[in-house]
Amino acid sequence: MTLNDFKWTRTPARFCVKDGKAFVETVPHTDLWQRTYYHFRNDNAPVFQMTTEEKYFSFTVKTDFSGAHHRFDQCGIVMYLDSENWLKASVEYENEEFAHLGSVVTNGGYSDWATTEIGRDVLAMWYRFSRRGDDYRIECSRDGVHFSQMRICHMAKGGGKISFGIYACSPEDSSFTAVFSDFSLTECKWAAHDGQKPDEE
Repeated sequence: MTLNDFKWTRTPARFCVKDGKAFVETVPHTDLWQRTYYHFRNDNAPVFQMTTEEKYFSFTVKTDFSGAHHRFDQCGIVMYLDSENWLKASVEYENEEFAHLGSVVTNGGYSDWATTEIGRDVLAMWYRFSRRGDDYRIECSRDGVHFSQMRICHMAKGGGKISFGIYACSPEDSSFTAVFSDFSLTECKWAAHDGQKPDEE
């Protein structure tokens, strides 16, 4: 894959794309979130994506968030379809003791948040985003070799042409530089299910 295939949805104030890497300087008060629990709606985070109609593939990227230093500073992968339908996975800075590794799925204008605490000694994370039709899997890895499943989800508007890629933001009064590297687009690494058979319709 080539980063020339990627386009910005909301271009950040400062960024650099060269030699297979993307550097994004976040802008304060930028985020992606819709309604649930907090009741506010934020839809202004910079998103760098490519578009495809391919039904089966895996996208992998490494994120370096060592510069994150303020609550909710984050960067990761995203599939942004429109303001009310998208998913993301990232590490969010919380404090000097821990961060949140998590994912958000937003269908029809309502977001969820699945998360777990990780140590602040983790300064980089790999993600693998896989598609099988209109179902999706997100995995993470600390070494780019051994991946662990974070979640499987269905996207109500994710059955046709989609856009996917990376994002970075700082929801509060902060800014940091996120670094993305080791972009890869391959055949689907998410094998077809071989367990319980689907219900008959």
